[in-house]
Amino acid sequence: MSIKALGRSHLIADKGAASSSFTRFIVMVQKELLELVRSHKLFWVPLVYLLLGIMQPVSSYFMPVFLEQAGSLPEGTVIDIPKPLGSEVLAQTLQQFGTLGVLVLVLVCMGTVSGERNNGTASLILVKPISVLAFIGSKWTAMLLLTWGSLTAGYFASWYYTGLLFGEVPLAKVISSLLVMGLWLSFVISVTILFSALLRSPAAAAFSTLSGAVALSLLAGLFPKLLGWSPGALSGFAYQSAAAGIVNGGRFGWSVTSAFVCIAAAITISAGVLRRSSAVD
Repeated sequence: MSIKALGRSHLIADKGAASSSFTRFIVMVQKELLELVRSHKLFWVPLVYLLLGIMQPVSSYFMPVFLEQAGSLPEGTVIDIPKPLGSEVLAQTLQQFGTLGVLVLVLVCMGTVSGERNNGTASLILVKPISVLAFIGSKWTAMLLLTWGSLTAGYFASWYYTGLLFGEVPLAKVISSLLVMGLWLSFVISVTILFSALLRSPAAAAFSTLSGAVALSLLAGLFPKLLGWSPGALSGFAYQSAAAGIVNGGRFGWSVTSAFVCIAAAITISAGVLRRSSAVD
């Protein structure tokens, strides 16, 4: 066999191996999505985000009525609450997603890896020609699809009702704030998967993720000059983008870059931890 023919055969073999690996990855993603459907997470998580997105503009609009009907105010009390801008209502919606929305996603994702390690499913899957990185990556991809789909549905529902009740908000501002908040939630999901791979207990993984996310956000807000470049500043930048626009573009750029780096590191470390664990013995 000539050198040229030998090189061609190796190239074909490499392409076949790459195609086979990609096919196995797609099958794993389909498996994860099927599990989300069977556990009804693919339905109730978007529903929670839809409710959060709709409730914020509706509750803001009817807040004076709620206070008047409370019945505990002195007689003759006049309630005069200034009507907020539509952009301010959207920023408040993002704050709901940044608190209750994060809690829901972490609770959904906390047993993604640890649950399958505990019941032995991971060891059964990883003895097949499935790489650890594909195993982790498929779970991360499925959770990202769920996260971005839920966030998009809830945020656009909030945008629609905000336009009806308070006035139109430019689509460009909606999309930019959506992308920033989506990146923050993607970071949280990646960290949850990391702790789920590190810790056997799903509850411990959830507690570690929530504690870390809260700490990052608080520290980035308290010390913007020192930690304004960290992923924890993304939630604040999302609120800014919805309300009035991002003020410090330099810090925002560093925050986005650090988030992507941390996400990649979290997935890589998760695969490395699982490769060295008893789940693959």
